[in-house]
Amino acid sequence: MKKAFIIGIASSLFALPLYAKVIIDPEGVEMGQYQRDTQACEQIATQVDNRGGSGAVKGAVVGGALGAAAGNSDDAKKAAGVGAILGVVGGRGSTRAEQETVIKNCLKNKGYTVLN
Repeated sequence: MKKAFIIGIASSLFALPLYAKVIIDPEGVEMGQYQRDTQACEQIATQVDNRGGSGAVKGAVVGGALGAAAGNSDDAKKAAGVGAILGVVGGRGSTRAEQETVIKNCLKNKGYTVLN
Protein backbone atom coordinates (compact mmCIF):
# COMPACT_ATOMS: atom_id res chain seq x y z
CA MET A 1 0.00 0.00 0.00
CA LYS A 2 2.75 2.44 0.97
CA LYS A 3 4.79 1.56 -2.13
CA ALA A 4 1.82 2.22 -4.42
CA PHE A 5 1.24 5.57 -2.74
CA ILE A 6 4.91 6.57 -3.06
CA ILE A 7 5.04 5.46 -6.70
CA GLY A 8 1.87 7.45 -7.39
CA ILE A 9 3.32 10.61 -5.88
CA ALA A 10 6.63 10.21 -7.69
CA SER A 11 4.98 9.59 -11.06
CA SER A 12 2.66 12.56 -10.63
CA LEU A 13 5.68 14.79 -10.10
CA PHE A 14 6.97 13.81 -13.54
CA ALA A 15 3.56 14.37 -15.12
CA LEU A 16 3.24 18.01 -14.07
CA PRO A 17 2.88 20.31 -17.07
CA LEU A 18 5.52 22.82 -17.98
CA TYR A 19 4.34 26.24 -16.87
CA ALA A 20 6.49 29.29 -16.40
CA LYS A 21 5.27 32.32 -14.52
CA VAL A 22 6.47 34.97 -16.93
CA ILE A 23 5.45 38.58 -16.50
CA ILE A 24 5.86 40.79 -19.54
CA ASP A 25 5.16 44.43 -20.25
CA PRO A 26 1.98 44.12 -22.33
CA GLU A 27 2.28 47.54 -23.94
CA GLY A 28 2.32 47.16 -27.71
CA VAL A 29 2.08 43.35 -27.53
CA GLU A 30 -0.34 41.48 -29.78
CA MET A 31 -1.52 38.81 -27.34
CA GLY A 32 -2.26 36.17 -29.99
CA GLN A 33 1.32 36.37 -31.23
CA TYR A 34 2.58 36.35 -27.63
CA GLN A 35 0.69 33.11 -26.96
CA ARG A 36 2.20 31.50 -30.08
CA ASP A 37 5.68 32.66 -29.11
CA THR A 38 5.20 31.40 -25.53
CA GLN A 39 4.17 27.98 -26.83
CA ALA A 40 7.22 27.88 -29.10
CA CYS A 41 9.48 28.82 -26.18
CA GLU A 42 7.87 26.18 -23.95
CA GLN A 43 8.55 23.61 -26.65
CA ILE A 44 12.21 24.64 -26.73
CA ALA A 45 12.38 24.40 -22.92
CA THR A 46 11.35 20.75 -23.03
CA GLN A 47 14.90 20.06 -24.24
CA VAL A 48 16.20 20.68 -20.72
CA ASP A 49 17.23 17.34 -19.21
CA ASN A 50 14.91 16.07 -16.50
CA ARG A 51 16.97 15.65 -13.34
CA GLY A 52 14.33 13.90 -11.26
CA GLY A 53 15.72 10.42 -11.92
CA SER A 54 19.31 11.24 -11.03
CA GLY A 55 18.10 13.12 -7.95
CA ALA A 56 16.19 10.03 -6.84
CA VAL A 57 19.28 7.86 -7.10
CA LYS A 58 21.43 10.32 -5.17
CA GLY A 59 18.71 10.74 -2.54
CA ALA A 60 18.32 6.99 -2.13
CA VAL A 61 22.07 6.49 -1.71
CA VAL A 62 22.41 9.27 0.86
CA GLY A 63 19.22 8.25 2.68
CA GLY A 64 20.29 4.60 2.76
CA ALA A 65 23.72 5.47 4.09
CA LEU A 66 22.26 7.68 6.81
CA GLY A 67 19.70 5.03 7.73
CA ALA A 68 22.38 2.35 7.91
CA ALA A 69 24.55 4.53 10.10
CA ALA A 70 21.63 5.32 12.40
CA GLY A 71 20.15 1.85 12.80
CA ASN A 72 19.30 -1.47 11.22
CA SER A 73 18.54 -2.49 7.63
CA ASP A 74 14.85 -1.57 7.97
CA ASP A 75 15.85 1.97 8.91
CA ALA A 76 18.22 2.05 5.94
CA LYS A 77 15.44 0.94 3.56
CA LYS A 78 13.02 3.54 4.89
CA ALA A 79 15.63 6.29 4.76
CA ALA A 80 16.57 5.30 1.20
CA GLY A 81 12.91 5.54 0.16
CA VAL A 82 12.49 8.95 1.74
CA GLY A 83 15.77 10.08 0.19
CA ALA A 84 14.64 8.92 -3.24
CA ILE A 85 11.39 10.88 -3.00
CA LEU A 86 13.20 13.99 -1.82
CA GLY A 87 15.72 13.54 -4.63
CA VAL A 88 12.96 13.39 -7.23
CA VAL A 89 11.35 16.53 -5.85
CA GLY A 90 14.67 18.40 -5.71
CA GLY A 91 15.69 17.28 -9.18
CA ARG A 92 12.32 18.19 -10.63
CA GLY A 93 12.55 21.62 -9.02
CA SER A 94 15.94 22.38 -10.54
CA THR A 95 14.74 21.18 -13.95
CA ARG A 96 11.70 23.43 -13.75
CA ALA A 97 13.81 26.43 -12.73
CA GLU A 98 16.08 25.92 -15.72
CA GLN A 99 13.10 25.47 -18.05
CA GLU A 100 11.60 28.71 -16.76
CA THR A 101 14.91 30.49 -17.43
CA VAL A 102 14.96 29.10 -20.99
CA ILE A 103 11.40 30.33 -21.60
CA LYS A 104 12.18 33.81 -20.28
CA ASN A 105 15.37 34.08 -22.35
CA CYS A 106 13.54 32.85 -25.44
CA LEU A 107 10.82 35.48 -25.01
CA LYS A 108 13.45 38.18 -24.46
CA ASN A 109 15.15 37.11 -27.70
CA LYS A 110 11.80 37.44 -29.48
CA GLY A 111 11.62 41.07 -28.36
CA TYR A 112 9.37 40.91 -25.29
CA THR A 113 10.18 42.88 -22.17
CA VAL A 114 10.27 40.23 -19.43
CA LEU A 115 9.80 41.82 -16.03
CA ASN A 116 10.57 38.92 -13.70
